[in-house]
Amino acid sequence: MKPIGNHRGRADVKLRIGLPKGSLQEATFDLFGKAGFRVGVSGRSYLPRIDDDELEGVLIRAQEISRYVEEGVLDAGVTGLDWITESGSDVEEVADLVYGKQGFRPVRWVLAVPADSPISSPADLEGRRIATEVVNLTRAYLRRNGVTAHVEFSWGATEVKVPGLVDAIVELTETGGSLRAHNLRIVDTVLESTTRFVANREALRDGWKRAKIDQIAVLLKGALAAEAKVGVKMNVPAAALDAVSALLPALRRPTVSALSESGWYAVETVLDERMFRTLVPRLKEAGAEGIIEYPLNKVIP
Repeated sequence: MKPIGNHRGRADVKLRIGLPKGSLQEATFDLFGKAGFRVGVSGRSYLPRIDDDELEGVLIRAQEISRYVEEGVLDAGVTGLDWITESGSDVEEVADLVYGKQGFRPVRWVLAVPADSPISSPADLEGRRIATEVVNLTRAYLRRNGVTAHVEFSWGATEVKVPGLVDAIVELTETGGSLRAHNLRIVDTVLESTTRFVANREALRDGWKRAKIDQIAVLLKGALAAEAKVGVKMNVPAAALDAVSALLPALRRPTVSALSESGWYAVETVLDERMFRTLVPRLKEAGAEGIIEYPLNKVIP
């Protein structure tokens, strides 16, 4: 398929990027916002607005993005490892971005059966019927386990198809809550998946596009790295400086600056947000004062 747009004329060059419509849309827009790219969409439009004249966004289902990137219709895109694998797309994975609809962790495609089903291992699937949206992933899983079973494509509402229509399903889950609500039991994990920023291999051979793709990747990874971290500042007397510094983890070492008041220092660092709540009493006990926590947009190592 012929790529859309003329990327040789540098006056109006744009990087054409696919963004996932659906469950990942809000989280992706939020991540791009923290990376410095404001993304918005009006009504049912499939052409989101991005406040970067060098970017042209297309909003489509994550299932389709890697295929369009491989064919050069898109220069780059955001999709899941699961859909890259399901479609067998030949794309360059530029960045692994661990985020999803409900949090910052991988998602899983799992084999699930009714809670009272006799199926307890892949071997028990022999000759059974399985419904799923990821037919190729499921067939590959069965081959790895030496099992022959019937796999059918499910258009949705897969959980309600067992046990009346099929014996098992392969379904996407982040927490397992929906499966438990449908009285289903997880037997095995078929694939663990994270969100990936991918690029067309030919686009990466274009110097300008390569630089733009690398820029986006660095900013997205920096925004993601900042999600679970906070910045911390405090005032520390000289006598307590060593004790306080010893308590503080940092990307390198805490930043220490002399204050205008003799014998006092400002100490600043970045740490995991969950660590801060347990660290505060110890910092106070060690002699720190005026402790401030502040959010971070990006952490670029």
